[in-house]
Amino acid sequence: MSTPGEPMIRLDKLTKQYPGQEAPAVDAVDLAVPTGEIVILVGPSGCGKTTTLEMINRLIEPSSGRIFLEGEDVTHVNADQLRRRMGYVIQQIGLFPHQTIAQNIAVVPRMLGWKDARINDRVDELLHLVGLDPGRYRNRYPKEMSGGQRQRVGVARAMAADPPVMLMDEPFGATDPITRERLQNEFLRIQEDIRKTIVFVTHDIDEAIKMGDRIAILAEGSQIAQYDTPEAILTSPASEFVEQFLGSGILLKRLNLSRVEDVHVATGEWPTIGPDTTYDQARQHLQQSGRTHLLLLDAQRRPDRWIAAIDLDRDRDLSMAGTRVQACVDSRATLNDALQEMLLNANGVAVVVDRDGVYAGTLDLETIIAAIREMRSGTAVPGDT
Repeated sequence: MSTPGEPMIRLDKLTKQYPGQEAPAVDAVDLAVPTGEIVILVGPSGCGKTTTLEMINRLIEPSSGRIFLEGEDVTHVNADQLRRRMGYVIQQIGLFPHQTIAQNIAVVPRMLGWKDARINDRVDELLHLVGLDPGRYRNRYPKEMSGGQRQRVGVARAMAADPPVMLMDEPFGATDPITRERLQNEFLRIQEDIRKTIVFVTHDIDEAIKMGDRIAILAEGSQIAQYDTPEAILTSPASEFVEQFLGSGILLKRLNLSRVEDVHVATGEWPTIGPDTTYDQARQHLQQSGRTHLLLLDAQRRPDRWIAAIDLDRDRDLSMAGTRVQACVDSRATLNDALQEMLLNANGVAVVVDRDGVYAGTLDLETIIAAIREMRSGTAVPGDT
C-alpha cells in the first residue's frame, strides 16, 4: 500500500520521443493521481493522452522520466508483472471471441494461479457487480451480447484480480448515447463501492466533468494546461486555451457537477397506478389528480407507461395504453442527464428510479432552473451569458 500522503500513481517528467519526430509525443509530464480517485485525461486529438495512459502500464515504454506506483519506482520493473497490478479497459473492449464470458473475465486470475473455486466465485461476484446475471451470462460468448453488455464484461475483466489501479481508454466511446449514459452511471455506482484509483482518457469534456474527481486538460505533448477538480476548472479556467477547450455554455456544463440525489425529487406530484388498477379506477384517479398523465408501474414498481386521458378513451387495456417509459434516471445521474430526459419526455419531467429500477419520484424543469439559479448566485462563471 502507498504511504500516507503518497499518491497511488506519480509521473515524474515522463516523456515519449518517437524517432524521426521533431517534438515529443509526451513532453516531461508531472502528474500525481490520488488513491481512490478518478483522474481524467482530456484534450484535443493528438495531444498524447492515450500515449500517456499506455506509458503508465508500459504498453509503451517511456523515453525518459519515471513512473511510481504506490511509492515504488516501476519504470524498469518487469512489465508483465506491472500490468497484472493494473486493470485495463479500452473502447474496443478486446474480449476473446472464442472464450465464454466467464473465461474472458478469468484470464488474469488464471495467469496468477488462482484455484478454480476462487475464480468461479470471483466471476460471479463481478458479473453481479456490473449488473449481469451470472446464470444467464457466464457461459455466453461475446457475439451473443450487446455492445453495452460486452463493455460491462470488459470492466469486470479489468477488475478480476482486484488491482488497485484501473486504466480506461475511451471505455464508453463506442456505445450509443443512451447506453453510454447508463454505463457511466453504473460505473460511478460501482466506484462508490470499490474506490479504485482510475486514470480515464476521453475526448469528451462533458464526460470528463461527469466522471472525474479531477481533470487534467492536456495541450500538445500532454502538457498539462490545468489540473484540478471539475468545479474549479469550470469556475476558474487557468488560460484562454482551457476556456476555448471548455467551449460555450459553461453554466450548462456545470449541471454535470450536480446529481439527482442532490436536489428535491417529487414523490407525489404525478399519480401512479399499478398493474391491478382497473380502467374505471384509472380514469377516476387521473381526474382527481388534475394532471395530464398517469404513470403505470409494473408489479415490481418499476416505471412502465405514461397514460393520458385520451389513451383511456380509446384503450381499456392499461398494459398497452399510452406510451412506454423509454428511459429513466437514477439518483447518481447528473442534472444534465435529467434535463435531457425531460426534453425527450412529453410531460417535461424525468422519471427517477433507485438502484434496482424502482420508482422513486420525478424531477421537473423548475427544479433544474432553481439549481441553475443557485449556481449563478454562487459564482460568476466565465463565458456564460
